[in-house]
Amino acid sequence: MANLRDLGLSEYEARTYRTLVGTGPIIAKDLSRASDVPMGRIYDVLNELEDRDLVRSQDASRPKTYVAVEPDVALDRLLAEKRRELDERLTRYESVVDTLTAELAADDPVAEEFWTAAVGDEETVALLLDRLAAADDRIVIVAGTPATGVDLPAVSDRVTAAIADALDRGVDTRVLVSAALVDRLPDRIGSGSRSLERLLDDERFESRVVEGSGDRPVEGIEGSCTLLDDTEVCLEVPHPLSAGEPFAMIDLTDPTFAAEVRDRFEPRWAAATRLDRFRSRDEFDGR
Repeated sequence: MANLRDLGLSEYEARTYRTLVGTGPIIAKDLSRASDVPMGRIYDVLNELEDRDLVRSQDASRPKTYVAVEPDVALDRLLAEKRRELDERLTRYESVVDTLTAELAADDPVAEEFWTAAVGDEETVALLLDRLAAADDRIVIVAGTPATGVDLPAVSDRVTAAIADALDRGVDTRVLVSAALVDRLPDRIGSGSRSLERLLDDERFESRVVEGSGDRPVEGIEGSCTLLDDTEVCLEVPHPLSAGEPFAMIDLTDPTFAAEVRDRFEPRWAAATRLDRFRSRDEFDGR
């Protein structure tokens, strides 16, 4: 149940204001009795309410008479106070985060080998989202098969939005896909996804296509992986008994292995066709 205390009033202040709304102009002694606020506290409570512009008093009368400010005005004032408090609190939190970010970044350990894994659809997506959010400099996505590839317009909005967020942080992102996977794109490009539009329009984002034949994986692009900051690789593992489903994801932090993946990626990227040029052709494989 909503209560004036939720907006920052004490129990005595809330009780006093509610009573004033019902009684109209009233002296402190009668207000104490009507509100069950002790006489020894009623003047302090009224002074606090006056300071917050929730109560007005008539000094000319003896004894002094008090009246409540109209409820809609009073509630707007209390809400404005809360907004100011929240803004100040948010500013303090942002300052703390900035300070800790600098301190913790200075304490970052030298990159060492480390791996973790996630099994299942939701767990796999959660791991990928976590790692995309951690990227600071570069993201490289390689997708070779329609069944398990990271097909940007077809993946969940969460993954696409995570990539868009990375672009907003200044992270350069490149996506290399097989021609077989592009066959799934046309009906989805116009889906109206704001995140997808941001990807395609952002100068930090580029996508290219390695051409092949039919639905077979292109040589050199077997399955899918994501390279993060040249130190970390997420490898998607297809389900052994259901080709259309991902089974697991392995996340490996190993600069040496990541460098090897990058070295194999670069020649493929250089020889690939820009996605917009590939999709603008009048005919490809009979289309």
